[in-house]
Amino acid sequence: MIDTVFFLLVFFMMASLSMTVHGGIPVNLPRAAKAEAARAPVSISISREGVIYLEREAIEPAELTARLQERVRSEPEVSVVIEADTDALHGRVVDAMDAARLAGIGKMAIAVTPREATR
Repeated sequence: MIDTVFFLLVFFMMASLSMTVHGGIPVNLPRAAKAEAARAPVSISISREGVIYLEREAIEPAELTARLQERVRSEPEVSVVIEADTDALHGRVVDAMDAARLAGIGKMAIAVTPREATR
């Protein structure tokens, strides 16, 4: 009986670890030769049209720094993943990175899709 309960406990623990929550909106990510999976509690998404989303909520670019500062106050070691569509304007990505830096966030990553090996 104890073995069965232990097995169920381990099974549910492993099942819950495999369920990851993705906080961004669906965008067409660019490809990179060296891509790593990055997990960050804050997701900034930039759509093809240039709309900025913070954790799936559309916000004005002017509000981004203030909203990120609120997050930094509660989590000083917070990091950001910027998920920009391949066709998004480069200036919007720089604006998002600048807002994160102004908010005091030092750890940032840009989400990409792994590129297929070419030979």
